[in-house]
Amino acid sequence: MSDSAQLTSRPGVTDRVAAFTLEPAEHAVVTALMRHLAAEFPAAEGHEYLRAVALACHHLPDRLRSFLRDRRGLEDFAAFTLAGIEIDDSAIGPTPDGWGNQPDQSRTAAETTWLTLCGSVLGDLFGWATQQDGAIVHDIAPTPADEHSQVGSSSAELLWWHTEEAFHPLRCDYLGLLCLRNYDGVATTVSSLDGIELPADVRSVLFEPRFVIRPDDSHLPSRRCRPQVAAGKEADFMRAAERRIEQMNKRPQRVALLSGDFDSPYLAIDPFYMEVPADAVARAAFDAVCQALAGQLTEIVLRPGQILFVDNYRAVHGRKPFRAHYDGTDRWLKRINIARDLRKSRAFRLSSDSRIIY
Repeated sequence: MSDSAQLTSRPGVTDRVAAFTLEPAEHAVVTALMRHLAAEFPAAEGHEYLRAVALACHHLPDRLRSFLRDRRGLEDFAAFTLAGIEIDDSAIGPTPDGWGNQPDQSRTAAETTWLTLCGSVLGDLFGWATQQDGAIVHDIAPTPADEHSQVGSSSAELLWWHTEEAFHPLRCDYLGLLCLRNYDGVATTVSSLDGIELPADVRSVLFEPRFVIRPDDSHLPSRRCRPQVAAGKEADFMRAAERRIEQMNKRPQRVALLSGDFDSPYLAIDPFYMEVPADAVARAAFDAVCQALAGQLTEIVLRPGQILFVDNYRAVHGRKPFRAHYDGTDRWLKRINIARDLRKSRAFRLSSDSRIIY
């Protein structure tokens, strides 16, 4: 386990999170790639940037690419960390007080590229038109208005563990979190069903479409950061996306919480945005899986430069509460969504090379 990560949990759980640390020669290669791309794309965004990152990721050190590809192929760890990149705390500037409020994105372009390079080994990066105005890379920092909410920009409340976009059939395969700043040692929480022996009858119920998961608040139209200015096909797609979110919120379909292999299932769950099942059998199964996940929750204190990847089909994640200062020193993460097969979302993207899902 890398000494740049601090993990706390009950005994025997920390080995569920794999860790990778760059060696000095690898650090030099990665740093050169980061700086080169940051110089060419100081905003670290846009179609050409994503194309360049997808090509450049093949030049990452072999040992790093092998580690990432093994996690994707073997599915042996539901979460894994990467470390070895330093962050110049003064150079990146103050923590923004909300998404879109970072005055100069070039100050974190190299660090963002560290995240997007590694994420591109796992799959294709994408964004949601209904979340953070379609940004591919999200800022996660406390916002005063969100202190007590259940979104990434909250602080005072426990951010309940959840599958990212559990309500959506096109949810990401992997979630990537890069720590830029974490003076207060705020813990990210992770759990999975690895090593948990749920009774067969409980699993059978969880494989049945008996459960309701509503959209989380970050996708609601009220949270749009900028006025809608799209026209034509893009405007049509946006209206359709908002109607789907509204329908998922008001008339959600019942879904299964487990899928895939019966003995080693995939998981989609978000208790805060779920209804407690009315029938006793489904309620008992729901309680059992929640207790199992809560029982082996692992706390990971991310350090600057460290990346946490969460397998969003096998693990849940959350965050411990903390007191935000709003003075430019608060916890600051960059977040990306990664899809293993972007073609599944083609009907919800404007073009084949678009990375925004409506």
